[in-house]
Amino acid sequence: MGQILLVRHGQASFGTDDYDVLSALGEEQAGLLGRELAGLSPDVVVHGELRRQRETAVIAAGAAGWTAPVRVDPRWDEFELAGSAARMASREEGSRKAFQRWYEGATDRWLAGEHEPGDEPWVDFCARTSAALVDLSTVGTAVVFTSGGPIAALAAALLDGGAASYRRLMPVMVNTSVTRVVMGRRGTSLISFNGHEHLSRDLVTYR
Repeated sequence: MGQILLVRHGQASFGTDDYDVLSALGEEQAGLLGRELAGLSPDVVVHGELRRQRETAVIAAGAAGWTAPVRVDPRWDEFELAGSAARMASREEGSRKAFQRWYEGATDRWLAGEHEPGDEPWVDFCARTSAALVDLSTVGTAVVFTSGGPIAALAAALLDGGAASYRRLMPVMVNTSVTRVVMGRRGTSLISFNGHEHLSRDLVTYR
C-alpha cells in the first residue's frame, strides 16, 4: 500500500515584488513541519517547479533529517489565472481584500469553464494533478510539496465532489498543512485533509 503526504507550501510573500518566495514565517512553518515528520522515512520527496514549493521541501526535509531522493515534477505546480501574479504584486490593487474579491470571482469563472487566453482549463488542471498522483502509486511513501490548488482538486475528486467541493476546500487550506492519501487494492482513499497540528494558532496562515 502506498502512502502519499501532500504538503502545502509555507506562507509566501504576498504583496511583494516576488510572491514566489517564502516569508520568514513560511520558513518557520516549514521547519516546524519537518520536525513534526522526523519519524517518517519517505522513499521519495517530490516538489513542483515553483520556488515556494522547493524552499518548503528543502527546509522541511533538512529539519526532518531525510535522505530520500528528490524529484521535481511540474505537474504539482499551482494553476495560474491570467493577471493573478501581477495583481498580487501590484501596490495599486490596494489590499489583500481587494485581491481576494478579484481572485474569488476569477476562480468561480474558471471552475465554470470560462477562462482567459493562456489560462489552464479546470479540466486540464484536474487531469494533470490526477496523473501526477497516480504516478506515485508504486513508490511506497512519498512526500509531495505542492500548493493549495492541486491538493484541493485531488481531495475534491476523491470525495466525488468536483468543482463545488474544490470551492469549499481551497479557502480553508493552511500553509504547510498535510493531506494524506493511501493507494491500495481498494483504490485511492483520502485519509485526512489539512492537518496542521505542528502549528500553534498564531502561526496559522492561509496564503
